Amino acid sequence: MRKIYIFDTTLRDGEQSPGVNLNTREKVEIAMQLEKLGIDRMEAGFPAASPGDLAAVNAVARAVKNTTVIGLARSREQDIDAVKEALKGAQDPCIHIFLATSPIHRQHKLRMDKAQVLDTARSAIRYSRKLFDKVEFSLEDAGRTEYDFMVEMVKMAVQEGAKVVNIPDTVGYLTPYEYGSIFKHLKENVPDIEKVQLSAHCHNDLGMATANTLAAILNGADQIEGTINGIGERAGNTAIEEIAMALETRLEFFQAKTSLQLSEIARTSRLVSRLTGMVVPGNKAIVGANAFAHESGIHQDGMLKEKTTYEIMTPETIGLKESKLVLGKHSGRHAFRERLIELGYELSEEEVNLAFAKFKDLADKKKEVSDEDILALLEIELADTPEVFKLETLFVTYGNQAVPTAKVLMVKDDGQKIEEEAEGNGSVDAIYNAIDKASGEDVTLSDYSIQSVTHGKDALGEVHVILTQNEISVTGRGVSTDILEASARAYVDALNELIEKRKTYSNRVDYKS
Repeated sequence: MRKIYIFDTTLRDGEQSPGVNLNTREKVEIAMQLEKLGIDRMEAGFPAASPGDLAAVNAVARAVKNTTVIGLARSREQDIDAVKEALKGAQDPCIHIFLATSPIHRQHKLRMDKAQVLDTARSAIRYSRKLFDKVEFSLEDAGRTEYDFMVEMVKMAVQEGAKVVNIPDTVGYLTPYEYGSIFKHLKENVPDIEKVQLSAHCHNDLGMATANTLAAILNGADQIEGTINGIGERAGNTAIEEIAMALETRLEFFQAKTSLQLSEIARTSRLVSRLTGMVVPGNKAIVGANAFAHESGIHQDGMLKEKTTYEIMTPETIGLKESKLVLGKHSGRHAFRERLIELGYELSEEEVNLAFAKFKDLADKKKEVSDEDILALLEIELADTPEVFKLETLFVTYGNQAVPTAKVLMVKDDGQKIEEEAEGNGSVDAIYNAIDKASGEDVTLSDYSIQSVTHGKDALGEVHVILTQNEISVTGRGVSTDILEASARAYVDALNELIEKRKTYSNRVDYKS
């Protein structure tokens, strides 16, 4: 059976999603879960963008042991050097260099002719080969590049020793027939094409990323590139979970498969959604809340008689298993620890104690605590962002005929207590105004969202905020059965992240992929 290699770019292309800004701890956490998922190669970031990005890529490179870690670089020596520095300590490092090849990019962005593009790419691959055993080269906007020039570029990359050549549909422009035809043409017209793996990288601007990627596989692509939940710039990237399950479910048709641990898909999707703040739509294929839900009476009748009438894959395949053990306020530490193990967490004794204390607090407010509740608590309460400010108490007064007022008591890391009161257009606005006064920070709330972690009147509410200050953008999350408390905790979490990020922040380099 032909293996399709999976190149995950959640930490690089996925982070280019508007409003997404992962810190180093979050990147490492996602990277470790991607390793559990069985990703073959993961692109950890763009080291030349800033010292912070370089440090984050290095942290991922040192943490990951069984997956190739990749750094992105433009076809410039200083970018390539940055990747070399970032991947120090990696078990299996690889560099991914790119250069645009389409007429529109050559004319308007690069201001180069074909010969200059070819020479620039050749020099970059040669320089990279001196530093790395594994080099991937991408023809940015290959989808709108002339066939003859594409063949020339790929031929050069093969001759210069690239291991993988990526043919991206950078702007999501092509149809499946057109995109698949490119791979067929390259297979038939590039000498020694068998010496490299051809890779498919699709964007979803016209909603065809998954279809295009599958068309590439049918026409000889050896590797596919994508992100978890399909996140990414503009309309996003190919969703890795969709490709994996398409190949698994239609194995007899595609005659190809991945080596992913499919039972880790749901957990990986949930983690990426929570850390990025990008909610997965209910109707999203594979991982949406409704992906395995059946409401139609006809469908329900069929499901009761034979599941395969309306279910082509099982929720258990991707790791959606119903909990057999109900946790509540009378549950003990042993049962809680066992549930953590089932959920894939291996915590120290200190971390278990901290998590158990938070669990008991929640269990006093809820009759039953679900896996989703536990995951939400762990992902936020075990975060290691230094707490410059801690929310001690919150008091809010509200009436539809009165001005909302909030009073907060904040504690600084030096022990200083600060109490402030403020009014606002609503309760959340009042809370945030009070926190601003207490912290002394001048920030802009760029985004605010709230969602229920589970169902019911006592469900945990999870709030996600994005704060900006000058050129710095940070995210914060908070959970509570009270949405006002969750809102306050998310804001304080973002403020702490902002203060930490300011220490190492420098201007980022803008780039596309």
